[in-house]
Order: sequence, then C-alpha cells, then structure tokens
Amino acid sequence: MRKHVANTKKEHKDRIRWRGHEVTRIEALSDAVFAFAITLLIVSLEVPKDFEELLAGMRTFFPFAVCFFMLFQVWLIQNIFFRRYNLHDQWTIVLNGMLLFVVLFFVYPLKFLFSAWMTTGFFFKEPEQVVQLFQIYSSGFAAIYILFSLMYYHAYRKREELELTDSEVFETRTNIYRNMVMAGIGLLSVMIASLGVQYVGMSGFIYILIGPAIAVTHSRRGKIHRLRFETTPTAQEPPEAEKAE
Repeated sequence: MRKHVANTKKEHKDRIRWRGHEVTRIEALSDAVFAFAITLLIVSLEVPKDFEELLAGMRTFFPFAVCFFMLFQVWLIQNIFFRRYNLHDQWTIVLNGMLLFVVLFFVYPLKFLFSAWMTTGFFFKEPEQVVQLFQIYSSGFAAIYILFSLMYYHAYRKREELELTDSEVFETRTNIYRNMVMAGIGLLSVMIASLGVQYVGMSGFIYILIGPAIAVTHSRRGKIHRLRFETTPTAQEPPEAEKAE
C-alpha cells in the first residue's frame, strides 16, 4: 500500500514535495505493528458454530469499522510524514517507536469504548469506571497527536538539511498546529471526564469539535499560504520604448 501511495503521488497535490518513495525498514516495522493492532480488533478468529454466533459476531461490525478507520487514519498520517521528509535519524526512530507503542496500547481501550457504545455485553461494575475508560482513551488519543506534533517539529528543525522551501516550512508548521489542535481536544476530554461521572457524556461529545477546529485551522493557514506564496505578482508597466511601439 505504501508503494502504491508513493507511485500515485503525481495524481495528488501536496504543498510539501515528497522526498521518500521507497518503503524503508522503519516503515516496514510500522506496517507490521499496525497489522497486528488491527488483528487485535477482531473478536474471534474461529468460524461461528451456528447462526446465532454468526449474528452475534456481525453485531461487532460497526465498532470494528470505526476502530479500523481510526487506526487507518493514524497509519495514513504517519505514511505521509515519511513520504514528505524521508527522515530516518535517531530522533525520528525514537518518536516513531513511541507512536507504535501508543497505538498498541490504544487498541483495547478503543475497541472496548466503541463496543460498549454500539453493542451489548460490555458492562461497567461502577460508574467511575466509565470515567477511567474515557481518561484512558482520551489520553491515548492525545498522546498520538502529540507525537505527530513532535515528529513534524523535528522535521521543521531540520528544514535547512532537508532544503525545505519557504512554502514547505509554512506547511510543516501548519501540520504542527493541526496535530496540536487534535491533541488539545483529547486533553480537554481528559479534563472534563476528571470532573466526575456526570460530565462523562460531555467528555465524549467534545470530540465533535474536531471537524470545526481543523476546518478553521486549515482555512486560516490556507488563506495565509495563498497570500504569501500563490498570489501572482502584478504585471509591471512596459518600458516607454515598448509603449511607443
């Protein structure tokens, strides 16, 4: 999939030139970890013994679909980062390793949360456990995007070595802000959940802010980018000799 994405880059517009086109060892390891994480989302590897078991398994389809989509989003962001900067230095490896660790830790809270929300059979013995679940889930969510922010900040620090243009530097900073917004929403969810059981619903509802917050960030940064780097300069007046002609 990474090779396909890299080969089809010309069909997509990206304000940051892609410097990596081959799958490296760190990306191969990442793919294996993401594949293992998706495997952990599967309820059972056994074929149902009767139709009732089949129906019970089908009821987990929607939670699995949501969890799969969220993990795929994380994989896609990580893939684009390596395509853009092709970094494989020590700090990139450390940050990517921490990201993979969080992803694996994140799988079961993610699976439990959406399964408890969309299906039956997932129970809480005490109301406080719901608070703890949201704290765990939101902390993992925030940690993932904090690590993405640090990865982009590391690329920003190496902008001269990477020979980033002014436009690419601007877009790198935009990605830092975008990931910080995502992390901030996760941390806000943790703080709201910590207020008590009566606020848990609001802790989950706060994620609806992701769409508007990201839209505002991209709109403002996109407008500034167009003004700075995409505005066509006003044509100069022709010399007097040319006017005479």
